[in-house]
Amino acid sequence: MSAEIKQLVDKTIKENKAVVFSKTYCPYCKRAKSYLQEDTSDIAIFELDERDDGSAIQAYLKEINGQGTVPHVYLNQEFIGGSSDLLKLSHDQIKQKISA
Repeated sequence: MSAEIKQLVDKTIKENKAVVFSKTYCPYCKRAKSYLQEDTSDIAIFELDERDDGSAIQAYLKEINGQGTVPHVYLNQEFIGGSSDLLKLSHDQIKQKISA
């Protein structure tokens, strides 16, 4: 794994309250982004299928959190999981995590 990929992912997670690593064609990704957008418009979204380094980013995400599928949702540097994990949170819980 390149240092640039690690730095990009780690910096993005650290500097943003809400981050979604996604793929444009994935219905679970669309659901997660839509659900999260009900609570904030300030979301860093990485569409991995539109990036040359998308596969490397996804491999690094799997390395750090064990999940090989998308989406990867982070709220205030906390790995939430995928779409079903995000949807288990109420909108109040999401707002609380983002504002912490």
